Amino acid sequence: MDDYPIGNLIQETMVIFVCATTGQGDEPDNMKKFWRFLLRKNLPRNSLSGTKYAVLGLGDSSYQKFNFVAKRLHKRLQQLSGTALQSVGLADDQHDLGPDAVVDPWLKALWEKVLTLYPLPVGKEIISADICPPSKYKVELLGLSNGDAAMNDSITSSDTTESISPCQQHPFYARVISNSRVTAEDHWQDVRLVKLDITGSNMRYSPGDVVMVQPPNFPDTVEEFIQHFNLDPQTQFILKQNDEDIPLPWQLPQPCTIHHLVSHYLDINGIPRRSFFELLAYFADDELEKEKLQEFASAEGQQELFSYCNRPRRTTLEVLQDFPHVSSTLPFEYLIDLIPAIQPRAFSIASSLQAHPNELHILVAVVKYKTNLVKARQGLCSTWLSTLKPHEGDVRIPIWVKKGTITFPADPATPVIMVGPGTGCAPFRSFIQERTSNHIGGNTLFFGCRNKEKDFLCGSEWMSLVNENLLQLFTAFSRDQEDKIYVQHRIEEQKDLVWQLIDKHKAYFYIAGNSKQMPTAVTDELMAAIKEGNNLTDQQVEEYMKELEKSRRYQSETWS
Repeated sequence: MDDYPIGNLIQETMVIFVCATTGQGDEPDNMKKFWRFLLRKNLPRNSLSGTKYAVLGLGDSSYQKFNFVAKRLHKRLQQLSGTALQSVGLADDQHDLGPDAVVDPWLKALWEKVLTLYPLPVGKEIISADICPPSKYKVELLGLSNGDAAMNDSITSSDTTESISPCQQHPFYARVISNSRVTAEDHWQDVRLVKLDITGSNMRYSPGDVVMVQPPNFPDTVEEFIQHFNLDPQTQFILKQNDEDIPLPWQLPQPCTIHHLVSHYLDINGIPRRSFFELLAYFADDELEKEKLQEFASAEGQQELFSYCNRPRRTTLEVLQDFPHVSSTLPFEYLIDLIPAIQPRAFSIASSLQAHPNELHILVAVVKYKTNLVKARQGLCSTWLSTLKPHEGDVRIPIWVKKGTITFPADPATPVIMVGPGTGCAPFRSFIQERTSNHIGGNTLFFGCRNKEKDFLCGSEWMSLVNENLLQLFTAFSRDQEDKIYVQHRIEEQKDLVWQLIDKHKAYFYIAGNSKQMPTAVTDELMAAIKEGNNLTDQQVEEYMKELEKSRRYQSETWS
Protein backbone atom coordinates (compact mmCIF):
# COMPACT_ATOMS: atom_id res chain seq x y z
CA MET A 1 0.00 0.00 0.00
CA ASP A 2 2.94 2.35 0.56
CA ASP A 3 3.50 2.38 -3.22
CA TYR A 4 0.10 3.99 -3.68
CA PRO A 5 0.03 7.85 -3.74
CA ILE A 6 -2.08 8.22 -0.61
CA GLY A 7 -3.07 11.81 -1.48
CA ASN A 8 -5.20 10.43 -4.32
CA LEU A 9 -7.39 8.38 -1.99
CA ILE A 10 -9.87 11.20 -1.42
CA GLN A 11 -10.59 11.27 -5.17
CA GLU A 12 -11.24 7.53 -5.53
CA THR A 13 -14.85 6.42 -5.95
CA MET A 14 -14.17 2.76 -5.10
CA VAL A 15 -11.21 1.03 -3.43
CA ILE A 16 -10.61 -2.61 -2.49
CA PHE A 17 -8.12 -3.08 0.37
CA VAL A 18 -6.34 -6.41 0.95
CA CYS A 19 -4.13 -6.51 4.04
CA ALA A 20 -2.37 -8.93 6.37
CA THR A 21 -1.56 -8.65 10.08
CA THR A 22 1.88 -9.14 11.62
CA GLY A 23 3.25 -9.59 15.15
CA GLN A 24 1.28 -7.82 17.87
CA GLY A 25 -1.55 -6.88 15.53
CA ASP A 26 0.77 -4.61 13.55
CA GLU A 27 0.42 -3.52 9.94
CA PRO A 28 2.86 -5.04 7.39
CA ASP A 29 6.03 -3.14 6.50
CA ASN A 30 4.61 -2.09 3.13
CA MET A 31 1.58 -0.48 4.78
CA LYS A 32 3.20 1.59 7.55
CA LYS A 33 3.35 4.96 5.74
CA PHE A 34 -0.17 4.48 4.40
CA TRP A 35 -1.50 3.66 7.87
CA ARG A 36 0.27 6.58 9.57
CA PHE A 37 -1.32 8.96 7.07
CA LEU A 38 -4.76 7.44 7.55
CA LEU A 39 -4.50 7.86 11.33
CA ARG A 40 -3.69 11.58 11.17
CA LYS A 41 -5.99 13.44 13.54
CA ASN A 42 -6.27 16.46 11.23
CA LEU A 43 -8.00 14.47 8.48
CA PRO A 44 -11.57 15.79 8.07
CA ARG A 45 -14.26 13.35 9.19
CA ASN A 46 -15.85 13.48 5.75
CA SER A 47 -12.59 12.86 3.85
CA LEU A 48 -13.87 9.69 2.20
CA SER A 49 -17.57 10.57 1.92
CA GLY A 50 -17.41 9.94 -1.83
CA THR A 51 -15.55 6.63 -1.56
CA LYS A 52 -17.02 3.17 -1.52
CA TYR A 53 -14.68 0.49 -0.17
CA ALA A 54 -14.26 -3.14 0.86
CA VAL A 55 -11.61 -4.67 3.12
CA LEU A 56 -10.31 -8.22 2.89
CA GLY A 57 -8.04 -9.41 5.70
CA LEU A 58 -5.56 -12.26 5.27
CA GLY A 59 -4.94 -13.74 8.71
CA ASP A 60 -4.18 -16.75 10.86
CA SER A 61 -6.50 -17.54 13.76
CA SER A 62 -3.70 -19.23 15.70
CA TYR A 63 -2.49 -15.71 16.49
CA GLN A 64 -4.12 -13.66 19.21
CA LYS A 65 -4.64 -10.55 17.06
CA PHE A 66 -6.40 -12.38 14.24
CA ASN A 67 -6.88 -10.04 11.25
CA PHE A 68 -6.49 -7.07 13.60
CA VAL A 69 -5.24 -4.72 10.87
CA ALA A 70 -8.18 -5.44 8.55
CA LYS A 71 -10.63 -4.77 11.38
CA ARG A 72 -8.90 -1.50 12.34
CA LEU A 73 -8.69 -0.35 8.72
CA HIS A 74 -12.40 -1.06 8.19
CA LYS A 75 -13.24 0.95 11.31
CA ARG A 76 -10.99 3.88 10.34
CA LEU A 77 -12.47 4.09 6.83
CA GLN A 78 -15.91 4.23 8.39
CA GLN A 79 -14.74 7.04 10.70
CA LEU A 80 -13.65 8.99 7.61
CA SER A 81 -17.18 8.56 6.15
CA GLY A 82 -16.28 5.86 3.64
CA THR A 83 -19.17 3.61 2.55
CA ALA A 84 -18.56 -0.12 3.00
CA LEU A 85 -19.66 -2.22 0.05
CA GLN A 86 -19.92 -5.24 2.37
CA SER A 87 -18.66 -6.54 5.70
CA VAL A 88 -14.94 -7.01 6.19
CA GLY A 89 -13.64 -10.38 4.96
CA LEU A 90 -11.58 -12.30 7.52
CA ALA A 91 -9.68 -15.04 5.68
CA ASP A 92 -8.04 -17.64 7.90
CA ASP A 93 -4.95 -19.61 6.95
CA GLN A 94 -5.83 -22.16 9.65
CA HIS A 95 -9.10 -23.16 7.96
CA ASP A 96 -9.03 -26.65 6.49
CA LEU A 97 -9.62 -25.15 3.06
CA GLY A 98 -7.24 -22.26 3.65
CA PRO A 99 -8.05 -18.56 3.03
CA ASP A 100 -10.18 -19.48 0.00
CA ALA A 101 -12.94 -20.66 2.34
CA VAL A 102 -13.61 -16.98 3.07
CA VAL A 103 -12.11 -15.31 0.00
CA ASP A 104 -14.29 -17.14 -2.57
CA PRO A 105 -17.74 -16.20 -1.21
CA TRP A 106 -16.48 -12.74 -0.24
CA LEU A 107 -15.28 -12.02 -3.79
CA LYS A 108 -18.45 -13.46 -5.34
CA ALA A 109 -20.60 -11.14 -3.21
CA LEU A 110 -18.28 -8.19 -3.91
CA TRP A 111 -18.43 -8.50 -7.71
CA GLU A 112 -22.19 -8.89 -7.63
CA LYS A 113 -22.41 -5.65 -5.65
CA VAL A 114 -19.96 -3.86 -7.95
CA LEU A 115 -21.83 -4.92 -11.09
CA THR A 116 -25.05 -3.62 -9.55
CA LEU A 117 -23.44 -0.23 -8.90
CA TYR A 118 -21.46 -0.10 -12.12
CA PRO A 119 -23.15 -2.16 -14.87
CA LEU A 120 -21.03 -3.16 -17.85
CA PRO A 121 -21.32 -0.87 -20.90
CA VAL A 122 -23.55 -2.05 -23.70
CA GLY A 123 -21.76 -4.62 -25.82
CA LYS A 124 -19.29 -5.56 -23.10
CA GLU A 125 -19.36 -8.80 -21.15
CA ILE A 126 -17.32 -10.48 -18.45
CA ILE A 127 -14.37 -12.44 -19.83
CA SER A 128 -15.23 -16.13 -19.77
CA ALA A 129 -13.43 -18.28 -17.23
CA ASP A 130 -12.68 -20.64 -20.13
CA ILE A 131 -10.27 -18.12 -21.69
CA CYS A 132 -6.65 -18.49 -20.58
CA PRO A 133 -5.17 -15.19 -19.38
CA PRO A 134 -2.00 -13.96 -21.11
CA SER A 135 1.30 -14.69 -19.35
CA LYS A 136 2.70 -11.92 -17.15
CA TYR A 137 5.95 -11.79 -19.10
CA LYS A 138 7.26 -12.48 -22.56
CA VAL A 139 10.24 -14.84 -22.64
CA GLU A 140 13.03 -14.67 -25.18
CA LEU A 141 15.23 -17.75 -25.16
CA LEU A 142 18.92 -17.17 -25.85
CA GLY A 143 21.83 -19.56 -26.28
CA LEU A 144 23.62 -21.62 -23.65
CA SER A 145 25.71 -19.98 -20.94
CA ASN A 146 29.17 -21.11 -19.87
CA GLY A 147 27.96 -21.67 -16.33
CA ASP A 148 25.87 -20.15 -13.60
CA ALA A 149 28.56 -17.98 -12.07
CA ALA A 150 27.26 -14.95 -13.90
CA MET A 151 23.87 -15.59 -12.37
CA ASN A 152 25.04 -14.62 -8.89
CA ASP A 153 25.37 -18.14 -7.51
CA SER A 154 28.65 -17.16 -5.85
CA ILE A 155 28.03 -13.69 -4.45
CA THR A 156 30.11 -12.57 -1.48
CA SER A 157 29.82 -9.81 1.09
CA SER A 158 31.66 -7.42 -1.24
CA ASP A 159 28.33 -6.89 -3.04
CA THR A 160 27.01 -4.84 -0.15
CA THR A 161 28.98 -1.70 0.54
CA GLU A 162 29.05 0.13 3.84
CA SER A 163 26.90 2.92 2.37
CA ILE A 164 23.98 0.51 1.77
CA SER A 165 21.90 -1.04 4.52
CA PRO A 166 21.18 -4.63 3.47
CA CYS A 167 17.59 -5.31 2.38
CA GLN A 168 15.73 -7.94 0.38
CA GLN A 169 16.89 -6.51 -2.93
CA HIS A 170 20.45 -6.05 -1.66
CA PRO A 171 21.12 -8.74 0.98
CA PHE A 172 24.42 -9.10 2.79
CA TYR A 173 26.19 -12.40 2.22
CA ALA A 174 27.26 -13.26 5.76
CA ARG A 175 30.02 -15.76 6.39
CA VAL A 176 28.95 -18.74 8.49
CA ILE A 177 31.26 -18.95 11.50
CA SER A 178 29.80 -22.13 12.96
CA ASN A 179 26.79 -24.39 12.62
CA SER A 180 26.42 -26.41 15.83
CA ARG A 181 23.74 -28.89 16.80
CA VAL A 182 22.54 -27.93 20.30
CA THR A 183 20.26 -30.91 20.91
CA ALA A 184 21.48 -34.42 21.66
CA GLU A 185 22.35 -36.54 18.63
CA ASP A 186 19.71 -39.10 19.61
CA HIS A 187 17.00 -36.47 20.15
CA TRP A 188 14.17 -36.40 17.61
CA GLN A 189 14.54 -32.66 17.00
CA ASP A 190 17.67 -31.22 15.40
CA VAL A 191 18.17 -27.64 16.59
CA ARG A 192 21.09 -25.57 15.31
CA LEU A 193 22.88 -22.55 16.69
CA VAL A 194 24.18 -20.80 13.58
CA LYS A 195 26.70 -18.00 14.10
CA LEU A 196 27.25 -15.47 11.30
CA ASP A 197 29.99 -12.91 10.71
CA ILE A 198 28.44 -9.56 9.71
CA THR A 199 31.68 -7.53 9.63
CA GLY A 200 31.39 -4.70 7.11
CA SER A 201 27.66 -5.22 6.58
CA ASN A 202 26.47 -1.86 7.93
CA MET A 203 23.84 -3.89 9.83
CA ARG A 204 22.79 -2.90 13.32
CA TYR A 205 20.23 -4.77 15.36
CA SER A 206 18.64 -4.66 18.79
CA PRO A 207 17.09 -7.38 20.97
CA GLY A 208 13.72 -8.34 19.49
CA ASP A 209 14.79 -7.77 15.88
CA VAL A 210 14.60 -10.50 13.26
CA VAL A 211 16.95 -11.60 10.51
CA MET A 212 15.58 -12.57 7.11
CA VAL A 213 17.25 -15.47 5.30
CA GLN A 214 16.75 -16.20 1.60
CA PRO A 215 17.10 -19.95 0.96
CA PRO A 216 17.66 -21.70 -2.38
CA ASN A 217 15.94 -24.89 -3.47
CA PHE A 218 17.47 -28.30 -2.74
CA PRO A 219 19.90 -29.36 -5.51
CA ASP A 220 18.18 -32.74 -5.93
CA THR A 221 14.73 -31.20 -6.41
CA VAL A 222 16.19 -28.62 -8.82
CA GLU A 223 17.59 -31.44 -10.92
CA GLU A 224 14.29 -33.36 -10.75
CA PHE A 225 12.32 -30.31 -11.86
CA ILE A 226 14.62 -29.55 -14.80
CA GLN A 227 14.55 -33.18 -15.93
CA HIS A 228 10.75 -33.35 -15.55
CA PHE A 229 10.34 -30.49 -18.05
CA ASN A 230 13.22 -31.71 -20.22
CA LEU A 231 14.99 -28.35 -19.93
CA ASP A 232 18.66 -27.50 -20.43
CA PRO A 233 19.84 -25.88 -17.17
CA GLN A 234 22.35 -23.67 -19.01
CA THR A 235 19.84 -22.17 -21.45
CA GLN A 236 19.64 -18.41 -21.00
CA PHE A 237 16.55 -16.24 -21.37
CA ILE A 238 15.44 -12.68 -20.86
CA LEU A 239 12.05 -11.45 -19.66
CA LYS A 240 10.04 -8.62 -21.18
CA GLN A 241 6.93 -6.94 -19.84
CA ASN A 242 3.56 -8.00 -21.21
CA ASP A 243 1.83 -5.37 -19.10
CA GLU A 244 3.41 -2.05 -18.18
CA ASP A 245 1.71 -2.20 -14.77
CA ILE A 246 3.45 -5.48 -13.90
CA PRO A 247 7.18 -4.89 -13.30
CA LEU A 248 9.77 -7.53 -14.06
CA PRO A 249 10.77 -9.66 -11.03
CA TRP A 250 13.81 -7.91 -9.53
CA GLN A 251 15.09 -11.22 -8.11
CA LEU A 252 16.03 -12.48 -11.58
CA PRO A 253 19.11 -11.21 -13.43
CA GLN A 254 18.85 -10.36 -17.11
CA PRO A 255 19.80 -12.59 -18.84
CA CYS A 256 19.06 -15.53 -16.54
CA THR A 257 19.73 -19.24 -16.83
CA ILE A 258 17.07 -21.87 -16.30
CA HIS A 259 19.24 -23.33 -13.53
CA HIS A 260 19.25 -20.02 -11.67
CA LEU A 261 15.48 -19.61 -12.16
CA VAL A 262 14.76 -23.01 -10.64
CA SER A 263 17.47 -22.89 -7.95
CA HIS A 264 16.81 -19.41 -6.60
CA TYR A 265 13.37 -18.23 -7.67
CA LEU A 266 10.61 -20.80 -8.29
CA ASP A 267 9.17 -22.20 -5.05
CA ILE A 268 9.00 -25.77 -6.29
CA ASN A 269 8.95 -27.12 -2.72
CA GLY A 270 5.96 -25.02 -1.68
CA ILE A 271 2.38 -26.30 -1.38
CA PRO A 272 0.44 -25.14 -4.47
CA ARG A 273 -2.67 -23.04 -4.04
CA ARG A 274 -5.97 -23.41 -5.82
CA SER A 275 -4.96 -20.83 -8.47
CA PHE A 276 -2.11 -23.16 -9.49
CA PHE A 277 -4.60 -25.86 -10.56
CA GLU A 278 -6.87 -23.30 -12.20
CA LEU A 279 -4.07 -22.04 -14.47
CA LEU A 280 -2.64 -25.50 -15.14
CA ALA A 281 -6.03 -26.77 -16.30
CA TYR A 282 -5.96 -24.41 -19.33
CA PHE A 283 -3.07 -26.37 -20.83
CA ALA A 284 -4.34 -29.91 -20.15
CA ASP A 285 -5.04 -31.97 -23.27
CA ASP A 286 -5.43 -35.26 -21.41
CA GLU A 287 -9.09 -35.53 -20.41
CA LEU A 288 -8.45 -37.28 -17.08
CA GLU A 289 -5.86 -34.72 -16.02
CA LYS A 290 -8.00 -31.80 -17.16
CA GLU A 291 -11.03 -33.10 -15.25
CA LYS A 292 -9.00 -33.54 -12.05
CA LEU A 293 -7.34 -30.13 -12.32
CA GLN A 294 -10.71 -28.44 -12.87
CA GLU A 295 -12.15 -30.28 -9.88
CA PHE A 296 -9.28 -29.05 -7.66
CA ALA A 297 -9.85 -25.51 -8.98
CA SER A 298 -13.59 -25.53 -8.31
CA ALA A 299 -15.33 -24.38 -5.13
CA GLU A 300 -16.90 -27.83 -4.80
CA GLY A 301 -13.54 -29.58 -5.01
CA GLN A 302 -11.80 -27.81 -2.16
CA GLN A 303 -12.15 -30.65 0.33
CA GLU A 304 -10.70 -33.02 -2.26
CA LEU A 305 -7.84 -30.58 -2.91
CA PHE A 306 -7.15 -30.35 0.82
CA SER A 307 -6.92 -34.15 1.08
CA TYR A 308 -4.67 -34.38 -1.96
CA CYS A 309 -2.41 -31.39 -1.37
CA ASN A 310 -2.59 -29.66 2.01
CA ARG A 311 -3.02 -32.55 4.41
CA PRO A 312 -0.06 -34.60 3.09
CA ARG A 313 1.92 -31.39 2.30
CA ARG A 314 2.41 -32.38 -1.35
CA THR A 315 4.85 -30.03 -3.07
CA THR A 316 4.51 -28.21 -6.39
CA LEU A 317 7.13 -30.49 -7.93
CA GLU A 318 5.30 -33.61 -6.74
CA VAL A 319 1.99 -32.33 -8.13
CA LEU A 320 3.58 -31.64 -11.51
CA GLN A 321 5.02 -35.17 -11.47
CA ASP A 322 1.48 -36.47 -10.85
CA PHE A 323 0.30 -34.63 -13.99
CA PRO A 324 2.93 -35.55 -16.61
CA HIS A 325 0.81 -34.84 -19.70
CA VAL A 326 0.03 -31.22 -18.88
CA SER A 327 3.65 -30.70 -17.80
CA SER A 328 4.72 -31.59 -21.33
CA THR A 329 2.37 -29.01 -22.89
CA LEU A 330 2.85 -26.13 -20.44
CA PRO A 331 4.51 -23.14 -22.20
CA PHE A 332 7.78 -22.13 -20.53
CA GLU A 333 6.67 -18.50 -20.02
CA TYR A 334 3.80 -19.66 -17.80
CA LEU A 335 6.13 -21.28 -15.25
CA ILE A 336 6.70 -17.88 -13.65
CA ASP A 337 2.92 -17.30 -13.47
CA LEU A 338 2.27 -20.80 -12.15
CA ILE A 339 4.91 -21.01 -9.41
CA PRO A 340 5.46 -18.13 -6.95
CA ALA A 341 8.85 -16.89 -5.83
CA ILE A 342 10.63 -18.45 -2.86
CA GLN A 343 9.87 -16.30 0.17
CA PRO A 344 12.53 -15.35 2.73
CA ARG A 345 12.29 -16.88 6.20
CA ALA A 346 12.34 -14.84 9.41
CA PHE A 347 14.32 -15.85 12.49
CA SER A 348 14.44 -14.09 15.84
CA ILE A 349 17.99 -12.89 16.41
CA ALA A 350 19.50 -14.84 19.30
CA SER A 351 22.53 -12.68 20.08
CA SER A 352 23.55 -9.21 21.20
CA LEU A 353 26.06 -6.95 19.47
CA GLN A 354 27.17 -5.84 22.95
CA ALA A 355 28.19 -9.39 23.79
CA HIS A 356 29.24 -10.49 20.28
CA PRO A 357 30.40 -7.55 18.12
CA ASN A 358 30.13 -8.20 14.37
CA GLU A 359 28.20 -11.42 14.94
CA LEU A 360 24.58 -12.50 14.52
CA HIS A 361 23.26 -15.79 15.94
CA ILE A 362 20.08 -17.71 15.13
CA LEU A 363 18.48 -20.79 16.68
CA VAL A 364 17.05 -23.00 13.96
CA ALA A 365 14.71 -25.94 14.58
CA VAL A 366 15.18 -28.19 11.55
CA VAL A 367 11.75 -29.07 10.15
CA LYS A 368 11.31 -32.71 9.16
CA TYR A 369 8.20 -34.86 9.54
CA LYS A 370 6.27 -37.71 7.96
CA THR A 371 2.88 -37.62 6.24
CA ASN A 372 1.16 -40.37 4.28
CA LEU A 373 3.59 -39.71 1.42
CA VAL A 374 6.66 -41.95 1.13
CA LYS A 375 9.18 -39.12 1.24
CA ALA A 376 9.59 -37.21 4.52
CA ARG A 377 8.62 -33.53 4.44
CA GLN A 378 11.47 -31.06 5.00
CA GLY A 379 11.52 -27.36 5.78
CA LEU A 380 13.32 -25.62 2.92
CA CYS A 381 15.32 -23.03 4.85
CA SER A 382 15.97 -24.94 8.07
CA THR A 383 17.15 -28.05 6.20
CA TRP A 384 19.42 -25.97 3.97
CA LEU A 385 20.95 -24.19 6.97
CA SER A 386 21.54 -27.49 8.76
CA THR A 387 23.62 -28.76 5.82
CA LEU A 388 26.05 -25.83 5.74
CA LYS A 389 29.62 -26.84 6.61
CA PRO A 390 31.72 -23.75 7.36
CA HIS A 391 34.70 -25.87 8.42
CA GLU A 392 35.06 -27.01 4.81
CA GLY A 393 35.38 -23.54 3.26
CA ASP A 394 34.00 -20.02 2.96
CA VAL A 395 30.23 -20.49 3.29
CA ARG A 396 27.99 -17.44 2.98
CA ILE A 397 24.22 -16.89 3.15
CA PRO A 398 22.08 -13.89 2.05
CA ILE A 399 20.56 -12.03 5.00
CA TRP A 400 19.12 -8.68 6.07
CA VAL A 401 17.71 -7.40 9.34
CA LYS A 402 14.19 -6.12 10.07
CA LYS A 403 12.70 -4.55 13.16
CA GLY A 404 10.94 -7.16 15.25
CA THR A 405 7.46 -6.97 16.66
CA ILE A 406 8.59 -7.07 20.29
CA THR A 407 10.45 -4.24 22.02
CA PHE A 408 12.26 -4.41 25.32
CA PRO A 409 12.38 -1.67 27.99
CA ALA A 410 15.23 0.82 27.64
CA ASP A 411 15.46 1.41 31.40
CA PRO A 412 17.97 -1.11 32.82
CA ALA A 413 16.19 -0.99 36.17
CA THR A 414 13.00 -2.47 34.70
CA PRO A 415 12.60 -6.18 35.51
CA VAL A 416 11.57 -8.49 32.68
CA ILE A 417 9.70 -11.82 32.75
CA MET A 418 10.30 -13.94 29.65
CA VAL A 419 8.48 -17.14 28.72
CA GLY A 420 10.28 -18.92 25.90
CA PRO A 421 10.00 -22.69 25.48
CA GLY A 422 12.16 -24.30 22.79
CA THR A 423 13.51 -21.92 20.17
CA GLY A 424 11.14 -19.32 21.62
CA CYS A 425 14.05 -18.43 23.90
CA ALA A 426 15.94 -16.90 20.92
CA PRO A 427 14.88 -13.22 21.32
CA PHE A 428 15.36 -13.55 25.08
CA ARG A 429 18.91 -14.83 24.63
CA SER A 430 19.56 -11.61 22.70
CA PHE A 431 18.09 -9.41 25.44
CA ILE A 432 19.67 -11.33 28.30
CA GLN A 433 23.08 -11.11 26.61
CA GLU A 434 22.56 -7.37 26.11
CA ARG A 435 21.81 -6.83 29.77
CA THR A 436 24.18 -9.26 31.40
CA SER A 437 27.14 -8.07 29.30
CA ASN A 438 26.66 -4.84 31.27
CA HIS A 439 26.10 -6.79 34.54
CA ILE A 440 22.42 -5.84 34.67
CA GLY A 441 20.08 -8.27 36.44
CA GLY A 442 16.31 -8.26 36.85
CA ASN A 443 15.91 -11.03 34.26
CA THR A 444 13.46 -13.88 34.86
CA LEU A 445 13.22 -16.67 32.28
CA PHE A 446 10.70 -19.51 32.11
CA PHE A 447 12.15 -22.09 29.72
CA GLY A 448 10.52 -25.34 28.62
CA CYS A 449 11.56 -28.37 26.59
CA ARG A 450 11.16 -32.15 26.70
CA ASN A 451 14.29 -33.37 28.47
CA LYS A 452 17.04 -31.67 30.45
CA GLU A 453 19.69 -33.87 28.85
CA LYS A 454 18.30 -33.74 25.30
CA ASP A 455 17.05 -30.27 24.35
CA PHE A 456 17.83 -27.81 27.14
CA LEU A 457 18.78 -25.11 24.64
CA CYS A 458 21.60 -22.82 25.81
CA GLY A 459 21.37 -24.55 29.20
CA SER A 460 24.99 -24.00 30.18
CA GLU A 461 24.69 -20.29 29.35
CA TRP A 462 21.58 -19.92 31.51
CA MET A 463 23.13 -21.78 34.45
CA SER A 464 26.29 -19.66 34.30
CA LEU A 465 24.18 -16.49 34.53
CA VAL A 466 22.15 -17.98 37.38
CA ASN A 467 25.39 -18.56 39.28
CA GLU A 468 26.34 -14.91 38.69
CA ASN A 469 22.92 -13.79 40.08
CA LEU A 470 22.11 -12.14 36.75
CA LEU A 471 19.27 -14.50 35.83
CA GLN A 472 16.38 -16.15 37.63
CA LEU A 473 15.57 -19.37 35.78
CA PHE A 474 12.54 -21.67 36.00
CA THR A 475 12.60 -24.78 33.83
CA ALA A 476 9.87 -27.16 32.69
CA PHE A 477 11.20 -30.45 31.32
CA SER A 478 7.92 -31.97 30.20
CA ARG A 479 9.07 -35.59 29.70
CA ASP A 480 11.50 -35.99 32.62
CA GLN A 481 8.74 -37.22 34.96
CA GLU A 482 5.50 -39.14 34.70
CA ASP A 483 3.26 -36.06 34.67
CA LYS A 484 3.98 -33.57 31.91
CA ILE A 485 5.10 -30.19 33.19
CA TYR A 486 4.98 -27.14 30.94
CA VAL A 487 5.97 -23.49 31.37
CA GLN A 488 2.43 -22.51 32.35
CA HIS A 489 2.66 -24.88 35.33
CA ARG A 490 5.86 -23.16 36.48
CA ILE A 491 4.15 -19.79 36.19
CA GLU A 492 1.31 -21.10 38.32
CA GLU A 493 3.85 -22.24 40.94
CA GLN A 494 5.53 -18.81 40.86
CA LYS A 495 2.33 -16.75 40.71
CA ASP A 496 3.25 -14.70 43.80
CA LEU A 497 6.62 -13.77 42.28
CA VAL A 498 5.01 -12.96 38.92
CA TRP A 499 2.41 -10.73 40.59
CA GLN A 500 4.99 -8.91 42.69
CA LEU A 501 7.17 -8.21 39.66
CA ILE A 502 4.24 -7.11 37.48
CA ASP A 503 2.39 -4.96 39.99
CA LYS A 504 4.97 -3.57 42.39
CA HIS A 505 8.06 -3.48 40.16
CA LYS A 506 6.28 -2.72 36.87
CA ALA A 507 7.92 -5.65 35.09
CA TYR A 508 7.44 -6.36 31.39
CA PHE A 509 6.01 -9.77 30.45
CA TYR A 510 6.94 -11.53 27.19
CA ILE A 511 5.88 -14.75 25.44
CA ALA A 512 7.69 -16.23 22.44
CA GLY A 513 7.29 -19.62 20.78
CA ASN A 514 4.82 -21.90 19.05
CA SER A 515 1.37 -20.39 18.64
CA LYS A 516 -0.71 -23.49 19.34
CA GLN A 517 -1.75 -23.94 23.00
CA MET A 518 1.21 -22.43 24.85
CA PRO A 519 0.54 -18.65 24.49
CA THR A 520 -3.09 -19.01 25.61
CA ALA A 521 -2.17 -21.30 28.53
CA VAL A 522 0.58 -18.92 29.68
CA THR A 523 -1.68 -15.88 29.37
CA ASP A 524 -4.39 -17.66 31.39
CA GLU A 525 -1.89 -18.30 34.20
CA LEU A 526 -0.71 -14.69 34.09
CA MET A 527 -4.32 -13.52 34.41
CA ALA A 528 -4.89 -15.96 37.27
CA ALA A 529 -1.84 -14.54 39.09
CA ILE A 530 -3.14 -11.00 38.58
CA LYS A 531 -6.63 -11.94 39.74
CA GLU A 532 -5.44 -13.69 42.89
CA GLY A 533 -2.69 -11.20 43.66
CA ASN A 534 -5.04 -8.24 43.93
CA ASN A 535 -8.37 -10.03 44.48
CA LEU A 536 -9.82 -8.72 41.21
CA THR A 537 -12.96 -9.69 39.30
CA ASP A 538 -12.73 -11.20 35.83
CA GLN A 539 -13.77 -7.87 34.35
CA GLN A 540 -11.03 -6.04 36.28
CA VAL A 541 -8.45 -8.59 35.16
CA GLU A 542 -9.46 -7.97 31.53
CA GLU A 543 -8.99 -4.23 32.04
CA TYR A 544 -5.64 -4.81 33.75
CA MET A 545 -4.45 -6.89 30.80
CA LYS A 546 -5.60 -4.23 28.34
CA GLU A 547 -3.49 -1.67 30.19
CA LEU A 548 -0.48 -3.99 30.13
CA GLU A 549 -0.89 -4.40 26.36
CA LYS A 550 -1.43 -0.71 25.78
CA SER A 551 1.75 0.18 27.66
CA ARG A 552 3.61 -2.64 25.85
CA ARG A 553 4.28 -4.35 29.18
CA TYR A 554 2.65 -7.50 27.80
CA GLN A 555 3.94 -8.67 24.41
CA SER A 556 3.72 -11.93 22.52
CA GLU A 557 5.64 -13.12 19.46
CA THR A 558 4.39 -16.49 18.31
CA TRP A 559 4.47 -18.51 15.12
CA SER A 560 2.65 -21.53 13.70
